[in-house]
Amino acid sequence: MGQIEWAMWANEQALAAGLIMLTGGIVAVAGQFKGWYFAAYAIAAGVLVCLLEYPRSKRKKGSTMERCGQKYLTAVVKVFGPLTRNYYIRAILHAALAVPAGFLLSTILGTVCLGIASGIYLLAAVRGEEWRPIEQKTQERPHVGDTIKQPPSNPPPRPPADARKKQPAEVTRPGPVGRGQGLRRRTIMVWWMATELSDVVSRPVLTSTQPLHRHSAKASLRG
Repeated sequence: MGQIEWAMWANEQALAAGLIMLTGGIVAVAGQFKGWYFAAYAIAAGVLVCLLEYPRSKRKKGSTMERCGQKYLTAVVKVFGPLTRNYYIRAILHAALAVPAGFLLSTILGTVCLGIASGIYLLAAVRGEEWRPIEQKTQERPHVGDTIKQPPSNPPPRPPADARKKQPAEVTRPGPVGRGQGLRRRTIMVWWMATELSDVVSRPVLTSTQPLHRHSAKASLRG
């Protein structure tokens, strides 16, 4: 079983906490709740947490699916260096941002979620994890000349694969099987001609006496 990367869970928890805090602050300000200035603070804190947590960190092993458009915020987060890369600092920041929003009922849920995310970030920092940006690698297209190592030894048009497998001597000179088939065909042809000739010889031949017998038979009938 692989090692759990706690920073991934902390990132999802903190992003959800920021959205919950932002929503609760908007509701409190719009309704002019008592202590609405805590709600205004919750709106600013929620926006800050969402911007900080939107870019996902690169995993140590395996691939990481980045969020839509996170490359723009990644460049901003990288500018602050260790202030955003170190999870100890991030855990302390989330804990500090969660405290003032806890004095208002509409933002207390976001406070609890952000506090849980702060604890998970602290665990990730103890285990030696840190935020690393997902950098896209540019793939260079290989040149045509580099891909062709050597020209083909047998340029097209090429013979069929069966003919290429045979040896040249076998292709030019017929083997014993070919001569046997030719002899068999000639034997069958001679036998057929002899049969036809015997049929012709055995047919009956008309002699000169046959017409005389016919005339004598006609004369007897007349008499």
